[in-house]
Amino acid sequence: MDTNLPDVKAEVEALHDQYEAALCSNDTATLQALFWNSPHTIRYGIGENLYSWEEIGAFRSARSPVGLARTTSRTRITTYGRDFATASTMFSRVSLPGKIGRQMQTWARMPEGWRIVAAHVSVIEEPK
Repeated sequence: MDTNLPDVKAEVEALHDQYEAALCSNDTATLQALFWNSPHTIRYGIGENLYSWEEIGAFRSARSPVGLARTTSRTRITTYGRDFATASTMFSRVSLPGKIGRQMQTWARMPEGWRIVAAHVSVIEEPK
């Protein structure tokens, strides 16, 4: 299996950047469009477990847009072949002093394009 084919990696990096911009600006339509529209899609968040595209959308619609800006670091995107990828990043927010966030996404190329099929977000104490 080919890992990190340059053209495939560039596609996923661009989508990951689009996701990040949409997240920080609370562009819920773009965020929702980037997730696979399926009951099989899962997103584990800091305080929620969402099982389906519909539950993810309901969470996004109800979420406060305050304090979403963040700084990311150590982002790693790895592609496997032409149709599967993972994106991992760490983040910090002014609204989470002393904490560091971790985000992982699993991306799959669907007939309609690349979509997030699973995601996990967690927050831990910032390592000293």
